[in-house]
Amino acid sequence: MDAIDVIVTKREGGRLSPEQIDWVIDAYTRGEVAEEQMSALAMAILLNGMDRAEVARWTEAMIRSGERMDWSVLDRPTTDKHSTGGVGDKITLPLAPLVAACGAAVPQLSGRGLGHTGGTLDKLESISGWRASLSTGEMLRVLRDTGAVVCAAGGGLAPADRKLYALRDVTGTVESIPLIASSIMSKKIAEGTGALVLDVKVGSGAFMKTVEHARELAATMVAIGADHGVRTVALLTAMDRPLGRAVGNALEVAEAVQVLAGGGPPDVVELTLTLAREMLAAAGVDGKDPADALADGSAMDVWRRMISAQGGDPDAELPVARESHVVTAPATGVLTRLDAYGVGVAAWRLGAGRARKEDPVSFGAGALCHAAPGERVTAGQPLLTLYADDAARFPRALAALDGAVEIVPDGAPDLLPLVIDRIA
Repeated sequence: MDAIDVIVTKREGGRLSPEQIDWVIDAYTRGEVAEEQMSALAMAILLNGMDRAEVARWTEAMIRSGERMDWSVLDRPTTDKHSTGGVGDKITLPLAPLVAACGAAVPQLSGRGLGHTGGTLDKLESISGWRASLSTGEMLRVLRDTGAVVCAAGGGLAPADRKLYALRDVTGTVESIPLIASSIMSKKIAEGTGALVLDVKVGSGAFMKTVEHARELAATMVAIGADHGVRTVALLTAMDRPLGRAVGNALEVAEAVQVLAGGGPPDVVELTLTLAREMLAAAGVDGKDPADALADGSAMDVWRRMISAQGGDPDAELPVARESHVVTAPATGVLTRLDAYGVGVAAWRLGAGRARKEDPVSFGAGALCHAAPGERVTAGQPLLTLYADDAARFPRALAALDGAVEIVPDGAPDLLPLVIDRIA
């Protein structure tokens, strides 16, 4: 095999053979294919695409570059959820213990945030003592004891994807749907789950800005799951406004705990229950209704055990930022727009996110939204409260909110439905 032949095949719009895909992924992982050669191939894929068989084989080759986890020793079926990321997307936090309380096991490998989208591990690390890095043996112990585990992926899981992901980030090839889909699915399939529900976000605060692009990505990932024997369902969900009222690490943990306690914002509760039912159905579990598990406290019990099992103190006070700034409503009327991207960038500038993977985050930083689109507000009332450890961060955060808020005397917001579509 020769890297140039593989590049030219795809450059000319050809179909890569299974042998070409297997060779190029393996050789790139081992360092035999140079970074500039893989960059050229990634760009050719971005421009000319891949068919279903190519994407399935590409995903399989990335899975085979590392280990594949196996949870068959558990006495219950496994199911997982992956979100493509958004603003205020804390759904994993109440969802994993909720699904476990209803009879399935949830082995969730999560990541840290980059840019304006927060990471699940960053949120959980705001809990005193909580530990993200677990060995496979520790994961199994937590799963057996609690039914759910949320932790960082180990270095042995799909190393080809980790290397290619970093390359795509600096070569303008992040937007390739075949490469996005295979990146997500290679990690999720290697994780060893038996069923998978995908939450594909759509809107200004999401990676996919349009329903059409989100639907294409969702269909590609569902097909990959089917081709690898993993029952996979995708929901397209709204990210044109923040999800819930809290945006930021500790702020979102507090909101997730409210949901587990039977409260919380209606959209967070609705999406949590919808995804829980999809996960249980995909796993073939016909047990407790998720709404009952929230109401009777059993989901909260699992949450507390899950946090404790990973060294965290579920009763510890969450971090609070040293400084706050209230943004008031500029007029009286109906809040018709609270742009997810603007709020997300504001939270990032306040310290809740990072520009580079090695950057630290401020656990207490972020924003609380005191009103949601569709609600009436009065001029001068608090609209958002911004939190930061350094007051010098407020001016740039406020600049991100310029144009993100719209209030009209009368009318209704033009919003995406919370759940836009289902693809299976």
